[in-house]
Amino acid sequence: MSRRSGVLEFAVLGLLRESPMHGYELRKRLNTSLGVFRAFSYGSLYPCLKTLVQQGWLAEETGHSPDDPRATPLSNRRAKIVYRLTADGKERFEELLGQTGPDAWEDEHFGVRFAFFGQTSRDVRMRVLEGRRSRLEERLAKMRASMARTREKLDAYTLELQRHGMESVEREVRWLNELIESEREGRPHRASPQDRGPGEPDGIQGRHRAGSSEDDTTT
Repeated sequence: MSRRSGVLEFAVLGLLRESPMHGYELRKRLNTSLGVFRAFSYGSLYPCLKTLVQQGWLAEETGHSPDDPRATPLSNRRAKIVYRLTADGKERFEELLGQTGPDAWEDEHFGVRFAFFGQTSRDVRMRVLEGRRSRLEERLAKMRASMARTREKLDAYTLELQRHGMESVEREVRWLNELIESEREGRPHRASPQDRGPGEPDGIQGRHRAGSSEDDTTT
């Protein structure tokens, strides 16, 4: 399974743990709650759902949705498949929730993992946060080394773009330091208004979109 497919599997299982949903509703939740999935289409989602059903982690049920925008104009009702998490699916999500390897620290997966931190144990949250911080500190060191080597060859605009990328990573490192300190002290972290991205409940997805291409500056 590819890394991107693994992220989608994790998110689908996590959302369906909250309540059963049909495909349209699930896709809407992926798009609105987890900004990293805004580019996903039904062509990506339904093969994932089919695989999860085959694995026994989801069950399909048939129902109707009067508010589904894809409903036929005449009846305004459309038979739909509702996806429900099975007992095996819950165990699978718990297994994924406890994983703290390098994939959990990367840009795309970290944003999704963070969205489910409310269901994650404290020790796992700490390992993921500390792993993410280490990953970004490594990236920051590479960016600084790259800038030191190439700054004399770059025009002012390219140099400013690299500085902007570096500042984005530095901001996230500071934010992670605050989160880690909050976890150690056992107090909840509250995002300040300036942390939030446009139309987002917090700034996590905005920051990860900004930081997701920093590796490109190290070449």
